[in-house]
Amino acid sequence: MPVLTRLIPSPVVVDIRPGALDDLACVLADQRISHSGRLAVAVSGGSGARLRARLEPSLPGATWYEVGGGTLDDAIQLAGDMKAGHYDAVVGLGGGKIIDCAKFAAARIGLPLVAVPTNLAHDGLCSPVATLDNDAGRGSYGVPNPIAVVIDLDVIREAPARFVRAGIGDAISNINAIADWELSNRVNGEKIDGLAAAMARQAGEAVLRHPGGIEDGAFLQVLAEALVLTGVAMSISGDSRPASGSCHEINHAFDLLFPKRAAAHGEQCGLGAAFAMYLRGAHEESVYMAEVLRRHGLPVLPEEIGFTVDEFVRAVEFAPETRPGRYTILEHLDLKTDQIKDNYADYVKAIGS
Repeated sequence: MPVLTRLIPSPVVVDIRPGALDDLACVLADQRISHSGRLAVAVSGGSGARLRARLEPSLPGATWYEVGGGTLDDAIQLAGDMKAGHYDAVVGLGGGKIIDCAKFAAARIGLPLVAVPTNLAHDGLCSPVATLDNDAGRGSYGVPNPIAVVIDLDVIREAPARFVRAGIGDAISNINAIADWELSNRVNGEKIDGLAAAMARQAGEAVLRHPGGIEDGAFLQVLAEALVLTGVAMSISGDSRPASGSCHEINHAFDLLFPKRAAAHGEQCGLGAAFAMYLRGAHEESVYMAEVLRRHGLPVLPEEIGFTVDEFVRAVEFAPETRPGRYTILEHLDLKTDQIKDNYADYVKAIGS
């Protein structure tokens, strides 16, 4: 019998709606997640801790762990603290740093993770990657996908607006990442996973084309679903290719070259995507992308996040070094400093001030 389908690694529960947090205990009681109610809940000192008082009465078997930050050391410490608890699952409740720490810790001790994000800053909430600060700067670590994702849109509305807007930039950058993947396929024969590419592309397009904003519940629903679908797309492909191209290389360059001044991940990825689309000759798409990013209050010029033009040029020139082996429009064009400056000047004219 030939294999006619394939199994897709994805969460068993995805609950995205207003008030979803009220039913978190029911989700966790699923026998596939926790049969005993013994749970390790990792929370931040901010948004997660504020929700603890609300959730603690409905989770009598849970042990709560406050995580200090988003470093590799924090994640290793969390795993060590949880190891002796004989838990069924780990719950990550908070922002992206806490989710990533909980992902890493859960993988280290062999437990499933339930992701309960309190903002939509990036697509890491459902991805098979934990991004953690380490002694060398910042590293990405492979982990299993969350077994469940619960996103309460009422909670998301209370998050700082900048963190939600950043998620828009990260989602929209999928479109550029897929264009880079297709370029590598044409030039180098790199294999494309069609399903992963379709999911990531449509997730980005759904956010790009939606007329609403972060005050609109329907738009938040689309954004949250897009970020989850992007995470599943990465799990299907087995790497970050569906969501990470030249846009993310530029983002990583900002992080490495200017670690104390770097902006939010999604802000840098959105800017990087708009510029990279211009570099590949997709000028109309680049201008439209910049218009949408501006409408959502996101940067489209480096000055808008505190960088000079020369610093941006330096980041673009350095960007290919951040992901050795990944082929994008930056590696394809292999632009020198003056060429990047000229292209940037043309980009600025195209998108207007």
